[in-house]
Formats: sequence, C-alpha cells, structure tokens
Amino acid sequence: MSHSDKTRTTVDIYGKSYTIIGQEPAHHVRMVASLVDQKMREIYDANQKLDTNKLAVLTAVNTMNDYLKLKEEYIELLDLYEKKEDVKK
Repeated sequence: MSHSDKTRTTVDIYGKSYTIIGQEPAHHVRMVASLVDQKMREIYDANQKLDTNKLAVLTAVNTMNDYLKLKEEYIELLDLYEKKEDVKK
C-alpha cells in the first residue's frame, strides 16, 4: 500500500487531538475515537483519581476484555451454526 492510499484523520480523545493515519475511512476512525473517548470518560467518572496514563491503560484493558468476550461468543455461535448445518445435511 502506498502512502497516498492512507487516510489522515484528526480526532479528539479525552481533550487531546490526535492524527490517525491508516486505511480506514475517516468516519470509521472518528467513530472509534468517539468510543475510546466515551470509555475513558466512563472509567474516569467511576474513579476520578486516575491520571491520564492509568486511565488510558484501564481503557485499553477494558476494551480488550470486551473484544475477547465478543470473540469467544462469536466462536461459540459459529460452532453452533456449523453443528446445525451438519444436522441439516
């Protein structure tokens, strides 16, 4: 992929501006940034003594936990679907 194929999008996360460069469309990058910002604010509301670094790490840990749970659920659903398809055959 050439540099010209990449999208440059500036977003605001937790009061700071970041330029994200990548293949995803700008609207997708903005949506992801908005979700990160929302999660950081949610965690901060629960514990206002966190500094930004700890808040960012907790946000990453929470997000990865959610991702892994969804991935496990997806695998379980895919397995159930495949078993149903095998029964139909």
